[in-house]
Amino acid sequence: MKNIRKILCAVLALAMLFSLAACGSGDQPSDNSQPPAGNSQPADNKGNDNQGGGNKGGETVTLNWAIWDKDSTAYWTALADGYMKTHENVKIEMTDLGSNDYMTQLATQLSGGNGELDVLSIKDIPGYANLINLEMLEPLNDVLTTPKESFNGVLEQLTDEGGKFYGIPFRSDFWVVFYNKDLFDAAGVAYPTNDMTLDDYDALMRQMTSGSGAEKVYGGHYHTWRSAVSLFGILDGKQTIVDGTYDFLKPIYERVLKQQADGVVMDYGELKTANLHYSAAFQNGTAAMVNMGSWFLATMQQYNANAAGEGYEPVNFGMVKYPHPDGSPAGSTLGTVTSLGVNKNSANKEAAFDFVNWCASAEGAAVVASTGTFPAVSTSETMDIIAATDGFPADDASKEALTTSAVYLEMPLSNKASEIETVLNTEHDAIMTGAESVDEGIANMNEQVQAILNG
Repeated sequence: MKNIRKILCAVLALAMLFSLAACGSGDQPSDNSQPPAGNSQPADNKGNDNQGGGNKGGETVTLNWAIWDKDSTAYWTALADGYMKTHENVKIEMTDLGSNDYMTQLATQLSGGNGELDVLSIKDIPGYANLINLEMLEPLNDVLTTPKESFNGVLEQLTDEGGKFYGIPFRSDFWVVFYNKDLFDAAGVAYPTNDMTLDDYDALMRQMTSGSGAEKVYGGHYHTWRSAVSLFGILDGKQTIVDGTYDFLKPIYERVLKQQADGVVMDYGELKTANLHYSAAFQNGTAAMVNMGSWFLATMQQYNANAAGEGYEPVNFGMVKYPHPDGSPAGSTLGTVTSLGVNKNSANKEAAFDFVNWCASAEGAAVVASTGTFPAVSTSETMDIIAATDGFPADDASKEALTTSAVYLEMPLSNKASEIETVLNTEHDAIMTGAESVDEGIANMNEQVQAILNG
């Protein structure tokens, strides 16, 4: 990765139009979910008293917080109210920039050294890289109060070549496997476990595939997002999708294409033509398992809550950790994050630092969890809160699935993210539809992405 500070602003502005490959559904958050990144208990925050985190004079400090979709996103107000309850001399006001082109709107608001916005919600990685390049964010290395290890490697993936990070995650979604308990019971097959390897996952898919025609049950289901297939390849932590070489994806694609040819999963081309959403495939019993982000939990809870009134049967489902490669620990998974940064030109930096730290603390995480959202730092308390929500599966394995050992961002920090994503998505589509062989597609990825990195 080249030095992001040397990239032309005009190029990086294009990156702000990027959204992660997984963000094609109303179920997924826009960065996104990122995930509870482990269960380490964060250290007590410094300065979290009633003086407003650095407001030594006792005067009321007003923090202006840039957000999106206030009315439809519960955790914004919950966090602001939770903080103000114990910080009487801080008033938090929110500026809602909307979700469409949020990062573009944010950069515009900050242009010219504007210091009116204090705390900045960061929605996606390309937009984050652009703000760093434009020198609009304050480095946070020296003010972070939650142990870095509590974020399970995510902070390292948000760190630039100079060793600085400018955003602290407070909300995170991660990928797990959802499974239909009734289908497993009917087949007499044991439920998946929280220590399932990729080989185990393949074998279980094959066990659970049965029937034909309208009665067919597929053992697994891959949505048409590239992330649902190719990003199994980054779970060992040895590669990312922005490195410029993609030979490591060959066995992943070969396995998935074999599953497709054997009728273990639905055909990619047919899925695209039918425009079948992953939620429908799982809810109607077509798929026994689906690998998907933690945001799908809320979708399933709402679906089941509405079942009686709408006249359909609820789905008896469970969750387990993401399947991991041999040699990698259980709980290795993909993630997306929503972070908070501080405007470099803010006149209220001390109070802003304190608020950002509080949102990433155990106390802030509990507030996030209370809204049914997954916090970036998970504790036993936040897991209990999530597990206590209405409709959460009533089994210990599902609760255990909420803990992760390593979270690898679907899109790590890169000033070339948007361009790289375009290439990878195009070649993914060609491989999955048979328009190109696996070798041809990977060769094209290598050639085109390296040209981008060298350009």
